[in-house]
Amino acid sequence: MSDVDTLKGEVKKLNARATQAKMDLHDLSEELPTNWERIPEVARLAYEAHVALVDARKRLAALS
Repeated sequence: MSDVDTLKGEVKKLNARATQAKMDLHDLSEELPTNWERIPEVARLAYEAHVALVDARKRLAALS
């Protein structure tokens, strides 16, 4: 398996993770003010997931 194929698989997994984090953040916002204490944690997870996804996409573009 090539580096490009490996990175494509990583991007796919990171995209799923980022999408789930986005949905979790959205769900939390729908429930407010319930669980308002979780805002920093859920937002941090969404931020980190998207940072990782953008980085992986950049690395993939550099290899392509």
